[in-house]
Amino acid sequence: QVQLVESGGGLVQPGESLRLSCDTSESVTSTYGLGWYRQAPGKQREFVASIASGRKTHYADSIIGRFTISLDGANTVYLAMNSLKPEDTAVYYCNRVPPLAFWGQGTQVTVSS
Repeated sequence: QVQLVESGGGLVQPGESLRLSCDTSESVTSTYGLGWYRQAPGKQREFVASIASGRKTHYADSIIGRFTISLDGANTVYLAMNSLKPEDTAVYYCNRVPPLAFWGQGTQVTVSS
């Protein structure tokens, strides 16, 4: 059974930091990476960051230099988010890259003063 359990979200002020965690049954393979996605209110879910075989990372343009994706072992993926902006407010999800049809519940990140 697929497991995607996100945690670590919260309410922060602009400029502050958060670290999201994802415990998953999935692993990085030669075919699939692991990644983070987000969905802001009224918008479609979008790609944020991924990590692939060989620890190669890829980021959306909007978060380059502020967010860092990393792995701890085979099944825990983190997203360190610095210099948060109000436009980063969203529900954040982890999933394979490309994603499975199944999604976890996500974790809410709210950036507001």
